[in-house]
Amino acid sequence: MFDPLDPLGLDDLLTDEDRAVRDTMRRWAADRVLPHVAEWYERGEAPVRELARELGAMGALGMQLTGYGCAGATAVQYGLACLEVEAADSGIRSLVSVQGSLAMYAIHRFGSEEQKQRWLPGMAAGETIGCFGLTEPDHGSDPGGMRTYAKRGAGGDWVLTGRKMWITNGSVAGVAVVWARTDEGIRGFVVPTDSPGFSAPDIHHKWSLRASVTSELVMDEVRLPADAVLPEATGLRGPLGCLNHARYGIVWGAMGAARTCFETALDYARTREQFGRPLGGFQLTQAKLADMAVELHKGVLLAHHLGRRMDAGTLRPEQVSFGKLNNVREAIEICRTARTILGANGISLEYPVMRHATNLESVLTYEGTVEMHQLVLGKALTGLDAFR
Repeated sequence: MFDPLDPLGLDDLLTDEDRAVRDTMRRWAADRVLPHVAEWYERGEAPVRELARELGAMGALGMQLTGYGCAGATAVQYGLACLEVEAADSGIRSLVSVQGSLAMYAIHRFGSEEQKQRWLPGMAAGETIGCFGLTEPDHGSDPGGMRTYAKRGAGGDWVLTGRKMWITNGSVAGVAVVWARTDEGIRGFVVPTDSPGFSAPDIHHKWSLRASVTSELVMDEVRLPADAVLPEATGLRGPLGCLNHARYGIVWGAMGAARTCFETALDYARTREQFGRPLGGFQLTQAKLADMAVELHKGVLLAHHLGRRMDAGTLRPEQVSFGKLNNVREAIEICRTARTILGANGISLEYPVMRHATNLESVLTYEGTVEMHQLVLGKALTGLDAFR
């Protein structure tokens, strides 16, 4: 029997354990996020600390990592979790991604054993929230131009000075992974946020990701011990590797937002009547729904493929760029098309469509703009570097 919500039968690709992870995250999002998220979005605030503890209790934070209290889930299972959380709201998925794929991943991949033991168990439990400081006020797509710097102080300690911008979780974080220029090249530092000289003022007046905490990080001669540096990361390889890991989650998550908008439009088209019949009975509306379904499920299939490659250890950065570029771009188009089907109701917070569309405007440009991913793919296709 044809299932309009799974026209390609993609559920057949999942194992029983995959389905269990998906269903657990879907229930949590339905029970804990969906009844409140429109209000959080309208107020521009959400109970991030409380949500983090709940997500930690379910094993959803850093779930793709092993040891130190992490669940050791597969890449596909992590992707399914991102999809289900973002089907509720991109801002809540950003909490999960920044915690697990940026802050925790950086410590897990590049940190010392002492750093891992100190920070990862509490972060996996959601008791400690992390943030990731790379983007600066004047340097987003060009992180190599960062101005934040760290100098060696007396006795081998470090003095960190600079600013980071558009940092998810910043003001609620207990630990920040901050990237800075040093005499040895770009290095990462594990910074307790109660360190003297560290502050994280919130960024207000956002029209996107309003159910997410976004902050500036200010480091005014923050003094750190010698062992605050991530020992296994030197140069841009470290932060870019973390971003690649997080972008993989976006490939899945964007399809969650798209799915919600598609299903909302499909239900609306079946029930809303104009000119004496349901909107879904008109050819133009059916054409829109067909195109939305094709792009949505192609995107989910692409996410599955990349997830299997990650689990096999064969996923390349260019392939993640392929997924991020395609899936976020198509997700926005699905949301915009859904808005046209809902007409004026599409702009109301009584429906999720405009909230998802505005959220995805941020997802489109963070962790690599469209142009950056096009150039990554262009270089891979031609062998020619057009970045400069």
